[in-house]
Amino acid sequence: MLKRILSSLLLLPLLFFVAIKGGAYLSVSVAIVSMLALFEFYNAFKHHNTNPIKLFGYLLSAVFFFSVYYNVDFLYLNAAVFFFLILSTVPLIFGKIGFMDILITFFGTIYISGALGHIIITRQELGSEILWYIFLAAWITDTFAYFSGYFFGRHKLIPKVSPKKTVEGSIGGTVGSIAVCAIYGHFVGVEMFDSIVIGALGSVVAQLGDLFASSIKRYIGIKDYGHIIPGHGGMLDRFDSILFTAPFVYYYASIFIK
Repeated sequence: MLKRILSSLLLLPLLFFVAIKGGAYLSVSVAIVSMLALFEFYNAFKHHNTNPIKLFGYLLSAVFFFSVYYNVDFLYLNAAVFFFLILSTVPLIFGKIGFMDILITFFGTIYISGALGHIIITRQELGSEILWYIFLAAWITDTFAYFSGYFFGRHKLIPKVSPKKTVEGSIGGTVGSIAVCAIYGHFVGVEMFDSIVIGALGSVVAQLGDLFASSIKRYIGIKDYGHIIPGHGGMLDRFDSILFTAPFVYYYASIFIK
């Protein structure tokens, strides 16, 4: 637990810096995190005899982040996706790769790069005030769930997926997220109702993201995606809840707050 806390404290100043600065600082940081997480994701599937076309995944992710940063018309991004999709069928036709290899390649880019890209879009279109809801809903949930489960956990949530998670921890995480998001919203001028909704639904979405990532690990047969962050595992282990929370916060705020 000590490693987990120390790692979080060391990463917080960097998060504050790139979130406040925005622009290239945030875009490059998110792109690096995405590439590392994508690398872990692709490597994890080697344990399941699947070999994603890594180069395609990295290139497609790079095209996506380039398009987001420079506000390129999504027509060109869609064209790039279609081009890579057609290109990936060539080794499949000649029997060099399997269908699952292609599926995991493109799923990884959508699941990781596409989801994390919403962090950049949120900062560009909605500002840093809304951006912080992404991290608050996800990581406050994680923190409160951890300690609630540690002190009060009695009933297992979904033991087949994540043996350590408890119902009490899940409830504590949601309550913590609602409280912190409501307080934060008060200070940045967001309606209390919207802050509570983001805190509540954002927490649920964050926990679903965490459980989904755990389900993949169980399916593959690994404990962690990596070991780059002491006490947390890999980059994907740390950002798994963000993958669902970032799109949720962006779309909710775009529809109901902006």
